[in-house]
Amino acid sequence: MLNNLDDRMTEVLVRLDEGTTAASSGGITDTILKSWFNQAYAWASSYKKWPFTERRDNTQTYASGTEDYAYPDNFRSDSIRFLQVGSDRLRKVNFADFQIYKEDFSSGEDKIFTDLGRRYYINNNAQISGTITAWGQFTPVPVDTTDLTITTVFSDAEEEGNEAIVERMVGYAKIRAQKSKETREHFATAKDLLDGVWERHKDEQFAYHTHERGMFKRIDVLGGAMREDTLKRDQWY
Repeated sequence: MLNNLDDRMTEVLVRLDEGTTAASSGGITDTILKSWFNQAYAWASSYKKWPFTERRDNTQTYASGTEDYAYPDNFRSDSIRFLQVGSDRLRKVNFADFQIYKEDFSSGEDKIFTDLGRRYYINNNAQISGTITAWGQFTPVPVDTTDLTITTVFSDAEEEGNEAIVERMVGYAKIRAQKSKETREHFATAKDLLDGVWERHKDEQFAYHTHERGMFKRIDVLGGAMREDTLKRDQWY
């Protein structure tokens, strides 16, 4: 098993035929191994939009009248897929449509949001309040390599991911040894391992079903408005 950092560092040295510790290797120190690990882990953890790097953030509170907010820490840019304020669900629209809506309907109360760069924008006329809950894609930060027991997002479930990290680390060693052909081979193996994990997850997607929901709001053509806006309970009283 390549579950923790110590396992992976030892495995890299074994595959390089450099003994089992940095002290017995030919100049490959613990510091070098840890640097290779952080580089390989950053690459592997962001290689795909892994389901195990999906996160929920609820650290921000909606401020009435405020339109733009900073993206949650460590969320990948443009990755907020679902946003809720209090008990209200907001619909995501593209940035241009959001701007056009704000210009054409300056007092419109639609519960919509968009994002651009490292900011997201909520229609500040919407009648909402409470904690902002965002669901999106998290990017693991560099780990504390002083702790040799640390695991990765792949540990305990997607061990091929840890194998890919080791292969990538071995590839870095081959760069150091100026062996370009072997470097390419190890990098390709690492990529193939991660592609295999991704394909397995894609194969499982068939189990998801979409709950029936209307794609479009019904429009009263004669009245020129959304049907729910023209037909309201007790509107004649």
